[in-house]
Amino acid sequence: MNERELDEAAIRQLVADADSFQSDVEQFTALLTEDVVIVNIVGIRVAGRNEFRQVMGRALETPLANVRTRTELEEITFLGPDAALASCIKHVFDDNADASSATSRGRLTFVVVNRDGAWRIALAQTTPMLV
Repeated sequence: MNERELDEAAIRQLVADADSFQSDVEQFTALLTEDVVIVNIVGIRVAGRNEFRQVMGRALETPLANVRTRTELEEITFLGPDAALASCIKHVFDDNADASSATSRGRLTFVVVNRDGAWRIALAQTTPMLV
């Protein structure tokens, strides 16, 4: 494999890990840069890995723990040797008894950066899809 193929494989694994660790605060936050910015599907913005760790921990103590997602990677676009966009579809499943809609979808964009030989999420933005 050439370097670009290795980077693409690492980014695919990063996206898969983010999907796998959605209910594990420590493993998920390990995938983030220190200065990460995350904007969720309802528009809440969290800046910084430590703040996100706290917010995620509190959220998992609420009915949000019953909301799970599945991320479908569509495309990786390299912006340079150490930065890329990972364009995804996020499928959201609300398993709470009072959920108004069982499933929704959003466009998830990750900005990922290679720092010290490891790809990490620097920004995650999810925009709801109306249909």
